Amino acid sequence: MPGDAEDSADRSSRGTPVPDYSSFAAAFQLDDITRLFADDLKTGLNVCRECCDRHVEGDRVALYWEGVDGSSEVHTFAELRDQAARFANVLKAHGIGPGDRVAVMLPRIPELMVVALGVWRAGAVYAPMFTAFGPKAIEYRLERGGAKLIVTDPANRPKLEGIANVPPTMVVARRPDDAIAPGNLDFHAEMKAQEPDFEPVLRGADDPFLLMFTSGTVGSPKRVAVPHKALPSFVAYMKYAVDLGPEDKFWNMADPGWAYGLYYAVVGAPLVGCATHFYEGGFSVESTYHMLEKYGITVFCSAPTAYRLLMAAGGDMADTFRSRLRVACSAGEPLNPEAIHWVEEHLGCPVFDQYGQTEVGMVVCNHHGLRHPVRAGSMGLPMPGFRVVVLNESFEEVEPGESGRLAVDTTRSPLYFFQGYRGQKEAPVHGPYYLTGDTAELGQDGSLTFLGRADDIILSAGYRIGPFDVESCLIEHPAVAESAVVGRPDVERGEVVIAFVVLRPGHSGSPELVDELQQLARNRLSAHAYPREVVFVDELPKTPSGKIKRFVLRRQAAE
Repeated sequence: MPGDAEDSADRSSRGTPVPDYSSFAAAFQLDDITRLFADDLKTGLNVCRECCDRHVEGDRVALYWEGVDGSSEVHTFAELRDQAARFANVLKAHGIGPGDRVAVMLPRIPELMVVALGVWRAGAVYAPMFTAFGPKAIEYRLERGGAKLIVTDPANRPKLEGIANVPPTMVVARRPDDAIAPGNLDFHAEMKAQEPDFEPVLRGADDPFLLMFTSGTVGSPKRVAVPHKALPSFVAYMKYAVDLGPEDKFWNMADPGWAYGLYYAVVGAPLVGCATHFYEGGFSVESTYHMLEKYGITVFCSAPTAYRLLMAAGGDMADTFRSRLRVACSAGEPLNPEAIHWVEEHLGCPVFDQYGQTEVGMVVCNHHGLRHPVRAGSMGLPMPGFRVVVLNESFEEVEPGESGRLAVDTTRSPLYFFQGYRGQKEAPVHGPYYLTGDTAELGQDGSLTFLGRADDIILSAGYRIGPFDVESCLIEHPAVAESAVVGRPDVERGEVVIAFVVLRPGHSGSPELVDELQQLARNRLSAHAYPREVVFVDELPKTPSGKIKRFVLRRQAAE
């Protein structure tokens, strides 16, 4: 990582004074952020009003979009406000109002932003779905999310065939050859029939505006309702950790079907009045350099996989593109030192590790917008507004130099917003502490270093993969009796999924069966969740109570 704190802060600052972390964090007050909003948490907020209406003066750009075919669009805050109003009227015409859920499975296209803002303008709840999901993952989320409408595109619409109780479906067709089958609502036709005027519906601090699903190690993905009181924490991350200002060109390339892309590319950037960027296609080294150069990106956020793949492609391409990068951020898993030094040398900016979860947002960061020591390998210091601690096995806070459970002190964290998992009594809470499920070491300077996960979540290319999902999918194959899934360290992806499979009598392992199982998981779940390796075993290691000893399998996978 970069050297001393003063040098790092000077390089990343926007020409404005950079506060010292210690004094700033000690004096932090929630009012410092909420006073920036048009409305108030006590009287009610509307996400669309905060993200659009406040920034319409001066014809300011809110979204730059580029398609895979090279086409591009530019949308102002005023345009998005009016389009969001039209969509809010569409929702109202179909009986969807405050508190109702709208599922959205769209690629990174401008209509995704319009739909999200329109949902929030109407006071409804946006429920994202990753476009790489297969039918099984979609069905689970639709069933438990209770969506009254699903918005998708022609490429993803066929995945809904055969799923029970699919809500009314609206299809966004962008290209002339995109056909909308009978029985589906036409997004653009519906929009044309409505007026660009809709008074934003104010919602309370505890009312949700997002419904997320986050993977767990035991059981299926859990529902996380994100309330309006989370907005101040989004602003804090953009301002203090990312150091984002209205004049920046911001690109968070994380998919908005997941928390990091949705929280900070779709919501966070417009909250602080900054233009955000969408690239419709998937990751490639060439498209990344193209976007960075063409749009003059100054602030770049991504998962470590992207940085590792840029590094693997070599420095020649990096050294020839004209970089305007000022700062870069990495989230999802630890970024290895080689990649950190490579980014500094070839992209010409510091890249800082930062840590968060769907449940609580970003809570530990190396802050671009605050001056503090940046220690190699550390994920940083608690973000102002959060008190993050390390607990021992007795749930007591440890001394510097010791390690244990990473936790958030909820009673002394004014930006904390997690309300527990919907539909479940159990919550990862012990007394005043929210337990992240991860382990960390507390440094002498107060910094926190990620050590590993106390649970079995697999972090691959920035995605959180629950073993239960993959195992449940594999066992659907008629040849499989049991399966257990673990992560194995990988240079590019952080971890890759490895499946240990016990076959039913009469079946034997073969390359053909491996391919069948991989394709099953790829098609039923998503492309990032399929096992990169399948190991056939006679039995799985288990405890006397029948629980799988995953630590044994992780050790075996790493050998």
